[in-house]
Amino acid sequence: MNPDELATAFEQHRPRLRAVAYRMLGNPDDADDALQEAWLRLNRTGDAEIDNLAAWLTTVTGRICLDMLRSRSTRREAPLPSGLADDVGPELPHDDVPDPAQEAELADVVGLAMQIVLQSLDPAERLAFVLHDLFAVPYEQIAPVLGRSVAASRQLASRGRRRVQSGATAQDGAGSRTPAETRTDRQVVEAFLMASRTGDLAGLLAVLAPDVVLRADQSAVETAAASADKGAPLLAREVRGAAAVAESFRGRAGGAVPALVGGSVGFTWAPGGTPRAVFAVVVHDGRIASVDLVGDPAAIAVLGVELLG
Repeated sequence: MNPDELATAFEQHRPRLRAVAYRMLGNPDDADDALQEAWLRLNRTGDAEIDNLAAWLTTVTGRICLDMLRSRSTRREAPLPSGLADDVGPELPHDDVPDPAQEAELADVVGLAMQIVLQSLDPAERLAFVLHDLFAVPYEQIAPVLGRSVAASRQLASRGRRRVQSGATAQDGAGSRTPAETRTDRQVVEAFLMASRTGDLAGLLAVLAPDVVLRADQSAVETAAASADKGAPLLAREVRGAAAVAESFRGRAGGAVPALVGGSVGFTWAPGGTPRAVFAVVVHDGRIASVDLVGDPAAIAVLGVELLG
């Protein structure tokens, strides 16, 4: 293909590749970065020796996402062997490549609750689970990307599947949070809730990362809008930056209590002990990096919320 034809072919695969990257990385901006890198690699390599472009792009995108997860991971996971040269992806049989429209539909079905649970998986588990269970990539093609055996790749996907189904991280093995780390996260969350209740803007800013992001599902946005006449603040689907997020919480969270959300410390509003709104929190370097607000009852049921006394 000439450069224009190659660019057109890449754009045809973009929706599916972005779905893979988003499920792996949990952030649309990071997903776009991964796709840009995938395009650069394809542009450098060309298609002369690629028998199946869709398969090549899927596995290369998966590898890029794995590298990004390893670089930003707060877990002390041992580095994975590379297994493959940067610009080479294992080929998939054509029949094993799902239709992009089907994958876009699947990405819509797998909502915010699933994404939060996926964030609890180790990078290798997430890659194996996402590629196999969500995008039908066979283990024989996943193994070279991970630098693991087929059996080990199957085990990683199985472990990820169990964690997703239970809505919580396992408490043993590589990548699980230690009791000390959990206590530290709880201290950060409790400091955040105290500052929120008392309207302490400086206290909120002290525990929020500068680039913190607050995301809310559609159910939470609609509930807030319906309660606006009662003084409830309006919610946006996404708020970015410490100052904006701090203003969103200042003087609020009066009824919120700490909770385990998907195995990690977050908080919830749970009148009568039943979670009605759940806030999944990611703490990095002693500051809150993201807050995901889940209001949909079905999504809350997936998360496995446990109130902390």
